[in-house]
Amino acid sequence: MTVLRLALLSTAQINDAIISGAAGSELVSIVGAASRDLARAEAYVREKGLERSWASYDALLADPGVDAVYVALPNSLHVEWSIRALEAGKHVLCEKPMGRDPREVARAFDVAEGAGLVLMEAFMYRHHPQIKRARRLLDEGAVGELRLVRTAFCATLGRPDDVRWTREMGGGALLDVGCYCVSGMRLFAGEPEAVFGEQTLTPGGVDVRFAGTLRFADGVLGHFSCSLDTAPSQGLEAVGSEGSLLVSHPFTADVEGIELRRGETVEEIEVEHADRHRVQLENFARAIRGDEPPLLGRDDAVAQARTLDAFLRSAETGVPASP
Repeated sequence: MTVLRLALLSTAQINDAIISGAAGSELVSIVGAASRDLARAEAYVREKGLERSWASYDALLADPGVDAVYVALPNSLHVEWSIRALEAGKHVLCEKPMGRDPREVARAFDVAEGAGLVLMEAFMYRHHPQIKRARRLLDEGAVGELRLVRTAFCATLGRPDDVRWTREMGGGALLDVGCYCVSGMRLFAGEPEAVFGEQTLTPGGVDVRFAGTLRFADGVLGHFSCSLDTAPSQGLEAVGSEGSLLVSHPFTADVEGIELRRGETVEEIEVEHADRHRVQLENFARAIRGDEPPLLGRDDAVAQARTLDAFLRSAETGVPASP
């Protein structure tokens, strides 16, 4: 296999970033998209300049001309269709969050491993050089002993018919944008020992705003906030005994770079420009070839699901929860 033939399991808007990322890669080709409606699939393929369309997700999975699929269905369907794709012999790049139930996420990886296939959760920001550099700086002691981690990812979701406003579809701020915050804090501080979450709900029971605190080993504390009804903002910061490190746009990377503060000294660290979706796709393709491991595998995905589940339990009960 010289070029990975990747198909889109849906016509979701987020596909645009995957299509754009693949356009700049020699390792991945987007061959088509499936919808539950043939006319919609055909119109989508024409609009995006793709080759093939399928009138159902099952038809896509039955096509031997597809090596892998990108699952961008509503959150509640991620695990189910990842497993169905794996059982059909396809490698899977599953849009975040893979799931909130760690047992179900682990089951998906059991299927992947049993079939000798690659399953990866699509946290594209983790592949960007600025995030990798930030993690190395922390490992090198750039801020001294880590004490605090702070992050936020807030947005305005103005479409009232969007599935992210539907509880049954896995909607809500935590699973849409807050999962990035949880992932970033786990990358910087490790796995939390306990979490506490608070949420503001819509009349339909969807968390439109969510805030959480985390306790990590050695007394390290973390805090994050996320929303679907506020002005956009984001950031990921590590504060230590000797300094602080800030990535101002960690998740969208529309501004690239790291600010390192030590006392009165502020150092602006430039990083290599990268399309985070392209480098994610290329890591996925190389992992399928056996050339390198997937950046995000079973352990990270299961731990992420455990932490998300603990936050949701805490917000529902009003007491801290253990992942």
